[in-house]
Amino acid sequence: MTLIAEFDLNQLTHRLGDLHSELAGKRILFTGGGGFLGSCVSSFVSYFNSQTALKPIELTLVDKQFPGPTNSSASGPIEAIEADVNTFRPKKMNYDWVVHAAGIASPYYYRAHPVETLNVAVNGTQNMLNVAEEQGARFIFFSSSEIYGDPDAAHVPTPESYRGNVACQGPRACYDESKRLGETLCYIWHENFGLHTNTIRPFNVFGPGMNEKDYRVLPSIASALKGDRAFKAYGTGRQTRTYTFITDAIDGFFRVFARGVAGEAYNIGNAKPELSVLELIDVTRRELGRDLKFDVIEHPDSYPADEPQRRCPDIRKAREQLGFNPQNELLDGLRSFFAWTDEFYTGVQ
Repeated sequence: MTLIAEFDLNQLTHRLGDLHSELAGKRILFTGGGGFLGSCVSSFVSYFNSQTALKPIELTLVDKQFPGPTNSSASGPIEAIEADVNTFRPKKMNYDWVVHAAGIASPYYYRAHPVETLNVAVNGTQNMLNVAEEQGARFIFFSSSEIYGDPDAAHVPTPESYRGNVACQGPRACYDESKRLGETLCYIWHENFGLHTNTIRPFNVFGPGMNEKDYRVLPSIASALKGDRAFKAYGTGRQTRTYTFITDAIDGFFRVFARGVAGEAYNIGNAKPELSVLELIDVTRRELGRDLKFDVIEHPDSYPADEPQRRCPDIRKAREQLGFNPQNELLDGLRSFFAWTDEFYTGVQ
């Protein structure tokens, strides 16, 4: 199945030109390798290795369940290992970067599996921190913009220094609080044991490869379009988000991998435009000419209420320290995403 278009991969490779010497020959252990982000990172690494004359990046993907066949004994630069990140111990040594991106990020699924959500963000993080320490590797933890909770207007756009407005008891706490604890573990391993750690806080990353049954806003819109159904907007539809196309996100991720200042957290996302769900629907209908029907309904029991009303990153830190500069316009990203979902989604949720 084709994921990121070759044009986008080519643009991304050129944008990361200042990092090529730092990426060449790196050995990366990446948990959550069977998910959306892992699959797209794998697509980029494969393209990078095929299109540059540099020493190839070696990528090991680890996931509890891959959507397709795996080959845990592969000898090439990319291999897949099916294992539980809570207990996994690699047989290979000398990884340069241990990236812990495994997690249950969809509100629909962490509502249904709160204990598993906690475990992968807490036990999984501690286990992979131990792996990084044993390997002498940098450790990168994929946290979430959800750790900020529901910020007040004075903290939107939200900087990394904001401490958050979150609830330790509630329908989203299993995700929010476990990610916050994962960040605390990174802080402890850095401060107490001298491990180079970084935290990435992604903001609403989207693109080809997202699971149709992810139940987040853009896959749900795309599935509704494919199935000629009404999209269901939960709550008031006035909650706002910014959206980050996958190649912008990967650009930011690899900048953190290679150049993140030890112990620091980075927002990786797009600072604009900040759109409500209703405005996103309007953009889909008016700017893209898509016949999207919709209903605004109360949150069902299967989807956690108490949504943050605004989510918009301050990305100055990543821009100034890492050279991160998102370049994809939202409309272009949406066109690419919907072109892919038109081909691969079924329209059934």
